[in-house]
Amino acid sequence: MEANNRGTGRLPAAFLTPGSSSFMDFLGAHAPEMLPGNRKLPDGVLEAPHGTTIVATTFPGGVVLAGDRRATMGNMIAQRDIEKVFPADEYSAVGIAGTAGLAVEMVKLFQLELEHFEKVEGATLSLEGKANRLSTMIRSNLGMAMQGLAVVPLFAGWDEGKEKGRIFSYDVTGGRSEEHGFAATGSGSIFARGSMKKLYRPDLTEEQATTLVVQALYDAADDDSATGGPDLYRHIYPIVTVITDEGFRRLTDEESQELARSVTNRRLEQPDGPRAALL
Repeated sequence: MEANNRGTGRLPAAFLTPGSSSFMDFLGAHAPEMLPGNRKLPDGVLEAPHGTTIVATTFPGGVVLAGDRRATMGNMIAQRDIEKVFPADEYSAVGIAGTAGLAVEMVKLFQLELEHFEKVEGATLSLEGKANRLSTMIRSNLGMAMQGLAVVPLFAGWDEGKEKGRIFSYDVTGGRSEEHGFAATGSGSIFARGSMKKLYRPDLTEEQATTLVVQALYDAADDDSATGGPDLYRHIYPIVTVITDEGFRRLTDEESQELARSVTNRRLEQPDGPRAALL
């Protein structure tokens, strides 16, 4: 019957029967080989492009999530203009660090997961629920992570119930932590976090928050060879997104360019960036 249905272009009955609100569970039951964590890896050492630094910060009224544009493969630059920040749905976004191909595939699956839930249940998941679903996906990739193909994203969004922006970070086992104020992940995260630690204030405006994340990415690129800073010659600038009660918004190329140029111009006067007050 299933073969006949495929031959006539009709889906098997199992695909048309209402079931779990989880698209991952559905895929695991009917096509488990399509889940990222179930892929068979080739023998030997596998070199794959890796995405690097992702940063986020909250401000009264929302949250900013941003990423640099460089992907590396060993000591080589694999791509200079990779995109690492994606909308998960209307009120949340994911920034990827780790194995680029697997990370992008996981984000696409996560987008489908949220869309599937909304269509089946007729309601959207809470931000906490979205963070938990992403945690489950990362945990399912643990086998590949143990072989060096880890995915460690940063998740941020607007919590409609609590009416504020929130940030969640993860480890390779899917362990989830809520970050307060700011967060960073990826190879340059230690430098980006140090930068944000000195510059963050709870009363930032949206403009100040977007400037802060670009400053943090600049500092990360200054000390981490795998993180790419603003490339004024190739017109490659960080991806900066803002999520508020009005939804997800990505800064336009012109806005990102203006922001990156303003930070770079100030660095001509202060190469190490703005100074925080001692007291």
